[in-house]
Formats: sequence, structure tokens, C-alpha cells
Amino acid sequence: MSGIAWTLVALAIGVIVVRRRSIAVALVTAQAFVLAGAALTEGTSADDVVAATALGVRGVVLAALFLFLVRRTRETRPVPVGVAPLARAAAAVTLALTLIWLVPPFGLDTHEAEQATLSLVALGLVTAAMRRATLFQVLGIVLVENGLALAALSLPGEPSLAIEIGVAVDLLLVALVAGVFHERIFAEFGAGDTAALRSLRDS
Repeated sequence: MSGIAWTLVALAIGVIVVRRRSIAVALVTAQAFVLAGAALTEGTSADDVVAATALGVRGVVLAALFLFLVRRTRETRPVPVGVAPLARAAAAVTLALTLIWLVPPFGLDTHEAEQATLSLVALGLVTAAMRRATLFQVLGIVLVENGLALAALSLPGEPSLAIEIGVAVDLLLVALVAGVFHERIFAEFGAGDTAALRSLRDS
């Protein structure tokens, strides 16, 4: 599981530094399928296969949702990145190391799984905070969700099927709601740029 966990982290770093939305979507989709594959590989019972299937379905739905959003909300010009890629990566690594240092062990199978989970949360938070493009902010939320899914898969013993499927469904619903907000912002302002929201004022 340790190799899979750090593969997820490497894909998340890619999301932070890339500029094209389609590439970021591909990286997040790859994460979803890596999680499903990990659940299937580590599974030892029929319940595990069901949980892995739920994660696989989540990956397919996320891929379809993000491809739909990319096609439907084509930007006429690139959204300014705001912060340079290397600066974003440095901030993400710094936050990840800080969380790993500050957060005590919280009961996952291995220390590496705990570190990778915290790293994914940090990378997702930095992506959501430092990217002006709303779709990248949605992807940042999904990175955090993937960290939570990794934690659910790394629980000691045999994790409850209800927990694993519940996590997959809850995370999918959050991503769907965030995707709807992105589409609505684009429809209103003609761009998926959160800077446009500064034009709003209380009446």
C-alpha cells in the first residue's frame, strides 16, 4: 500500500503544477482508479470487491463530470495562475511536512499511509487556495477527498463495507455539488475565474 499511497501523492503534485485543465483532470481521474485498484488488490472478501467497485464507479463518474465541465466551460483566454507553479509546489510541500510533524498518529495501518493521507489533504488545500480557476479549486477538493478515501482503505483490520461505500458516495456528492457551482459561476461571468466574484457587492 505504501507504493500506491506515494503514487497518489505524486499525481497530486502534478495537479498543483500543471496549467491545462484537461491534464489536471486526467491526473485526478488516475488517482481515483489507483484507489479503486488498491481496494481490489488489497481486498480479501466479497465486501472488499463491492467497495472497490464503488470506488471504480466513483472514478468513472468523476471523469465524466470533469470532461463534461471542461467541454461545457471552455475558457476564451487562460485564467491567470496567480501563483507560479514552483511556489505552489513549495507551499504544498511545506504544509504537508508541517501537518506530518504536528499531527500525531491517528490509527492507520502504516505510518506511510498516514503521511500520504496528510500530504494529499495539504496538496488539495493548497490547490484550492492558490488557483483562481474554479475547476482547479474543485479538483483541490477532490484531492482532499482522495486523501480521506486512502485513509478509509488504510484502516486496520477489515474496514466496514458501509464505511468504504459511504466514503465513496459522500465524496462523489461533494464533487458533484462543487462541479455545479463551477458551471454556474462560468454561466454567470463567462469565465471560471474566482477573481470575477470580487465584482459582487451586498445590496
